[in-house]
Amino acid sequence: MDCCRSANPFRLCSALRVLGSFMVFLVLAIVTLSYYAVVVVAWGPRLSHGFPVSVLASAIIVVFHLLLALLIWSYFMVVFHDPGAVPANWRPLLDEESLERTASATLSDYIAPETRASTSATLEGIERRPNTGYCTRCQNGKPARCHHCSVCQRCVLKMDHHCVWVVNCVGARNYKFFLLFLIYTFLETLLDTFVLLPNFVKFFGDARKHSGSPGNLAVTFLAFVLNLAFALSLLCFVGMHTSLVLSNTTTIEVYEKKKAVIWKYDLGKRKNFEQVFGTKKLLWFLPLFSAEDLEKIPALKGLDFPTRSDLVL
Repeated sequence: MDCCRSANPFRLCSALRVLGSFMVFLVLAIVTLSYYAVVVVAWGPRLSHGFPVSVLASAIIVVFHLLLALLIWSYFMVVFHDPGAVPANWRPLLDEESLERTASATLSDYIAPETRASTSATLEGIERRPNTGYCTRCQNGKPARCHHCSVCQRCVLKMDHHCVWVVNCVGARNYKFFLLFLIYTFLETLLDTFVLLPNFVKFFGDARKHSGSPGNLAVTFLAFVLNLAFALSLLCFVGMHTSLVLSNTTTIEVYEKKKAVIWKYDLGKRKNFEQVFGTKKLLWFLPLFSAEDLEKIPALKGLDFPTRSDLVL
């Protein structure tokens, strides 16, 4: 038994923390490289050109900085924001009064109209006896949709996955920030690819003529290739997570959902979206939540989740 315990492969997962720290520096290095290529080399010098080149250069630089600010803001929010931890000695609420109070707020606010029509006035819309468990590693209860992360070595609420790029788990309380980071990074890399394309084409002519700074040529070439590669790969991730958000599914739950006749957490696309991004439209595109949403949407806390009533058991 001691030999098996010492050979536990999950101990190797802690090495991913070191890798994650390296990935943070890699992200910052790619951002710096792209900034130098787009602003300093490609379009900054064109600000002094005449109309309409200067107008186009100004527009590109403004949009570039706006996306960059939103990207960095979202990135550090997902890096430093706790994805959600299980409170010590947590146990599910089973008393009738607490369930009725939670259900009355949850059913009316977070179940789509087409689903609500088939929902009775009882507690069918919220799990009366949620799929809770017990984590032998944390020695604590596990709420529904909670999973133990072998890298973070703790249970994470509504865990989606552990991301080495952000050195953190992605869970109930920082999933929105992660999605915004994906979206803004995709838009930024897509913009960089298009605005660097003329310089990339020109690169081969300058290389043959031995004109231009070798350092600037290398930076332009590398920045274009990296941004193109990231834009193509992020397109797949953005598409995948969009599908997951609209079906109220996490990456971990994909296999479980395939086995279910009706996915119990699917409340309709709009309500599914609001369980991640909140109800305040002005904050949908910012890595922030309103105090009202944090108070009224149980899913953002990661401990309680409304469910459908029209389930086939």
